[in-house]
Amino acid sequence: MKHFYSILVALSVLNSAFAADNSLYGRFPIRQLEKTPVAVAGSILNPDGSILLDFGRDAFAQIELTLDSKEDGFIEVHFGEKLKGDHIDRKPGGTIRYAVYKLEVHKGVDSYGIKFLPDGRNTRTTPVGSGAVPILMPEEIGEVYPFRYCELVGLKGEVVVPETRQLAVHYPFNDDASSFCCSDTVLNKVWDLCKYSIKATSFCGYYVDGDRERIPYEADALLNQLSHYGVDSEYAMARRSAAYLLENPTWPTEWQLAMVFMAWYDYLYTGDKALIEKYYDVLKAKTLLALRNDNGLISTRTGKITQQVRESIRYRGKSPIEDIIDWPRSGSFGIGKKEAGEADGYVLGNYNCAVNAMHCGSLRTMADIASALGKKNDAKFFKDAAARSKEAVNANFLCTDGVYRDGLDTDHRSLHANMFPLMFGLVPDSCQESVLEFVKSRGMACSVYGAQFLLDALFTAGEDDYAISLMASTSIRSWYNMIRCGSTITLEAWDKVFKGNLDWNHAWGAAPANLIPRWVIGVQPAAPGFGKALICPHLGGLTSAEALVPTPHGGISCRYENRPGESLMAEIAIPDKVKAQVMLPCPGEGCELTVNGKIVRKYQIRDGRAVLNLSQGSFRIYVSSQRSN
Repeated sequence: MKHFYSILVALSVLNSAFAADNSLYGRFPIRQLEKTPVAVAGSILNPDGSILLDFGRDAFAQIELTLDSKEDGFIEVHFGEKLKGDHIDRKPGGTIRYAVYKLEVHKGVDSYGIKFLPDGRNTRTTPVGSGAVPILMPEEIGEVYPFRYCELVGLKGEVVVPETRQLAVHYPFNDDASSFCCSDTVLNKVWDLCKYSIKATSFCGYYVDGDRERIPYEADALLNQLSHYGVDSEYAMARRSAAYLLENPTWPTEWQLAMVFMAWYDYLYTGDKALIEKYYDVLKAKTLLALRNDNGLISTRTGKITQQVRESIRYRGKSPIEDIIDWPRSGSFGIGKKEAGEADGYVLGNYNCAVNAMHCGSLRTMADIASALGKKNDAKFFKDAAARSKEAVNANFLCTDGVYRDGLDTDHRSLHANMFPLMFGLVPDSCQESVLEFVKSRGMACSVYGAQFLLDALFTAGEDDYAISLMASTSIRSWYNMIRCGSTITLEAWDKVFKGNLDWNHAWGAAPANLIPRWVIGVQPAAPGFGKALICPHLGGLTSAEALVPTPHGGISCRYENRPGESLMAEIAIPDKVKAQVMLPCPGEGCELTVNGKIVRKYQIRDGRAVLNLSQGSFRIYVSSQRSN
């Protein structure tokens, strides 16, 4: 018999919220995965008679305890994400989760379930300033709580371990759809952390911002979408999240722009036009061309956010739409740098470089969307608008020393003012070196969210070694630091010293889950629905790497043995219905190329890479320094 008891004391709880289903985008049932403890520390070790259960990984979960009690009575059951010594940390700080329950037990062997009460903050029905409300757990599942550890205090008896389970809740996830291993052991651990984070944070069936609010935000969803694509061939959750956010936007300027990218990635990875067709007019408005001024720049501070503009992007919140740059943008957080916050001291003004660079990128992407839908006139319009935006960014923000300033009314130069133009291809050839030099001088002077754009920019610019070194760093601003802190899900920030109220369960910190397959292994869609793939590895100094990258047609398998500057061996398996353009580094001025043991004498060289066009099948390719003419 299972007994359910409510919480006595808890530091978190829940309500109910609006989350409209849209049948066009489908939804699979949320699942529960039973996990038994991987370690048990019993009363022999702890003088207070406590028993600590470690389930190995943090999860949004429920609990089923099977206990063999010597007497009737009450015990305390503690739940938490963090340890302090041999016990669950009762005061973990921030919004790292901890709760304690009082449980009545009976003599003998019996099973007990604890019903988690809702947290008013992440289940309220009243909207926050942006108009957003939390996503509720499905009624058939019930409330969950994020915990790795369960500690029993006062039990006179034992825990029946094989029948004691953490019931981890998540969206359907195929663990075998992806894999990664390389010669850098830190990067391997970072991959494992980020891959699991995508699975563990899918508990709502939508992309949400962790447990503190459980609200979808565009920036979180964009990073979550790409990382989900990198670890599993599942696309419905991303589409549902995109549709939800197109109907329920939040307040930051850049996050309106992010929806254009999210919609494009949906089409690019799936080949399905449903989302871009249905929301085409909203996506056009999300480029924020309506905010453009005579100088060619957009601004939220020049009186152009009318009610008509708000309605066109479907924004119903009371908070003003304003530029965010990064988060926390400023304020008391941000120890470890000269400036507070995670925006590298960005000086906000009426016209901001980072925002306008992203705006330019959204215009280019909107031109691609229009072209995909056969809207030739619109495609030309947005392409021309992007060209004018690029001119305006460079004319207004690019300084004589070849570095971008934050805005028109400041000479301050930040990482963000430079990495966004670099990522979106706005930097003139003559300034590539100076911008890169500045970007590299700032290190990881951004949040876990900003890191996505920084690393995209670095890989795009060919800075493979430096980009990989940031992902494999062991500094406080690193993914390894999240592991060192004791978390098994990515944090909301690099460390609590940078964001005092951080979560330990935030998927917007999991960027390597997409950066590794897209850039290091080099697998990206070259045509909608992965009818054609681009395989262009950026291995830097890694001597070996292998991965399985998911696509709608099955996984693309890649294994590389790398001797930088000398040779590269690539074993590539391409699934049925997929063609691939393979671009491998060509050492020196020329190279010798063999495919499945046969020398290839005619092939194209592009950007220092040997280019091969392959169809489905398995290939062993060897590229080495040219030894003969």
